[in-house]
Amino acid sequence: MNVPELFGSMVFGDAAMRERLPEGAYRAVRAAIEQGQKLTPQVADIVANAMKDWAIEKGATHFTHWFQPMTGVTAEKHDSFIAPDGEGGAIMEFSGKALVKGEPDASSLPSGGLRATFEARGYTAWDPTSYAFIKDGSLCIPTAFCSYSGEALDKKTPILRSMEAIDRQAVRILRLLGDTTVSRVIPQTGPEQEYFLIDRDVYLKRPDLIYTGRTLFGARPPKGQEMEDHYFGVINQRVSAFMKELDEELWKLGVFAKTKHNETAPGQHELASIYSTANVATDHNQLAMELMKSVANKHGLCALLHEKPFAGVNGNGKHLNWSLATDRGVNLLDPGETPHQNAQFLLFLCAVIEAVDEYQDLLRVSVASAGNDLRFGMNEAPPTVISIFLGEELTEILDAIESGALYAGRGVTLMDGAQVLPHIPKDTTDRNRTSPFAFTGNKFEFRMPGSSVSSGCPTYVINTIVAEALSRFADELEASGDPAQALPGVIKRSIAAHKRILFSGNGYDEAWVHEAAQRGLSNLKNTPEALEKFVDPKNIAVLEKHKVLSAQEIHSRYEILLENYAKIIHIEALTMIDMVNREIVPAVIDCQRELSELVARKQALNGSTSIMRFSSALEDRLLKDISALSEEMMTRLDHLAQQTGSVRNGRGTLELAKGYRAHVVTAMAMLRGTADALEACVGHKYWTLPSYAEMLYSVN
Repeated sequence: MNVPELFGSMVFGDAAMRERLPEGAYRAVRAAIEQGQKLTPQVADIVANAMKDWAIEKGATHFTHWFQPMTGVTAEKHDSFIAPDGEGGAIMEFSGKALVKGEPDASSLPSGGLRATFEARGYTAWDPTSYAFIKDGSLCIPTAFCSYSGEALDKKTPILRSMEAIDRQAVRILRLLGDTTVSRVIPQTGPEQEYFLIDRDVYLKRPDLIYTGRTLFGARPPKGQEMEDHYFGVINQRVSAFMKELDEELWKLGVFAKTKHNETAPGQHELASIYSTANVATDHNQLAMELMKSVANKHGLCALLHEKPFAGVNGNGKHLNWSLATDRGVNLLDPGETPHQNAQFLLFLCAVIEAVDEYQDLLRVSVASAGNDLRFGMNEAPPTVISIFLGEELTEILDAIESGALYAGRGVTLMDGAQVLPHIPKDTTDRNRTSPFAFTGNKFEFRMPGSSVSSGCPTYVINTIVAEALSRFADELEASGDPAQALPGVIKRSIAAHKRILFSGNGYDEAWVHEAAQRGLSNLKNTPEALEKFVDPKNIAVLEKHKVLSAQEIHSRYEILLENYAKIIHIEALTMIDMVNREIVPAVIDCQRELSELVARKQALNGSTSIMRFSSALEDRLLKDISALSEEMMTRLDHLAQQTGSVRNGRGTLELAKGYRAHVVTAMAMLRGTADALEACVGHKYWTLPSYAEMLYSVN
């Protein structure tokens, strides 16, 4: 296999455009990508025709505007290239108008009150910065999605807006620092995607996995991840074949799939991609999740992307690596080799620290979901208290800058206003897996995002809050009249004001929770509690100031996220009720019947003239245990049904979400505990649901 030749072969990328577009049209597209310039209708027609010819040569018959509505998955409406030729035949055509703008029905997609049900019109608009690609015989055109009146209804639009915001402020800072050559600053991300693979036949026997993506029942197996023998272990042949095909399909679509390995839990794996521009990386991650599922099906497998598909073992995260790069290829979070570069690095580093401290609640909102609530604080996920890990050496440098003391590590005096700064090497520290937001040499790793959701929301939040911090720094430097002289003071002030967010210890330690509270850090433990902060005036103000989301768009997303949370819990509760009635109760009855019959037979034999006596102590004990658990299960089942029905009465969206969290989630946990205890008592031949052992080891 020739990977360089395969890579991007199904993408209408830069090479295809250079080959197929006239020079003027090609330059216009590059200007649209790099400078945001609009294409004229004439150029759009030229591009559309070339794109259509290329797609048809690759076997495509249809085109679709590929977008990311607020459903959490991608959306597509396919139209064929076919058109009547006026003589009873057909021609293949594709216009610039069809390329640039589409009109999908917006009435059935979440709008959070932005649109009434009868107001169906919505628009998709081509994003030329993310190349078109061919998938399943259709030309897919990445697009933004907005309402008839212009409000964003998707996850792409805020990313694009936030990229413009941080570009403006970062370039502004670089100009003040004397850099006149940089014209653009681009946020870059690299999501790491975790997932489970189980046998598809096993999956199809679990209604909870089918309806909710996670197991709602299941006793823990004798062996889970205790031996830590799955992490980085040898990949078995069946999984390896899946991974090989997944890599190939992603490479065809221009996705830089780089790393693959076994994760900690049995059946768990990870795929990591090379950094790319933030909005493109988000698109590519959506493609990766989609292809994981479709490729798994071909191999008789099922890919589980839920944050916590199995209780008691590691969950799935989507670690989001984030950094800033100039159009000259300079990473602004790279410490560099000279004092001048170090000063620049320290200013951008402080901008991230200040942003995370000031907007820790908004950052927590960006990863809030029902699935993530099950994952946080476990040994594979960070706690809900947000903090930043910098490592010992970098923390010592910041302490020295703040105090004007001697930095013993390099023997350089850091005085207020000093121009001499130490060399700051990369990778001088250990990693901290308990840190939600960790510096890793030349980037930050945000470890809180969940595996099943788009990386778009945390991306645009990080972009926006860092843009705000840079804006404040730029205002301060401009007001000083001498940015070079004022720079050390700005860095020192920021460190002193926001060092409370820095923490290098064990985030799982209960003592840290108390210390964080004393520092004034927030601890938003669940989704309803976190989402309430989305509409905090401070958070609305920063998103509006940088034109990322309007107040109306924020309230729309707030309503959608709350409704989605309530719907997820409601579906899970109904699934539990259904599984108990249809799967667990019949299994328990069959087991009890057979035990009772065995007891009766032994008693009959004991009452005969036979000298041999038959003890039924074992059966009696099992019957007693199963009967007690059965009664408890039915009581808890009735309680769950009652809570699920009553919680929906006369509540607003926030109260509804809080009600589900407080009452339904609690009732579900109680019912599960009893049902899992029953599974341990009831014989395997009665229990029709595949066990945890069968699922987790179904592929291995």
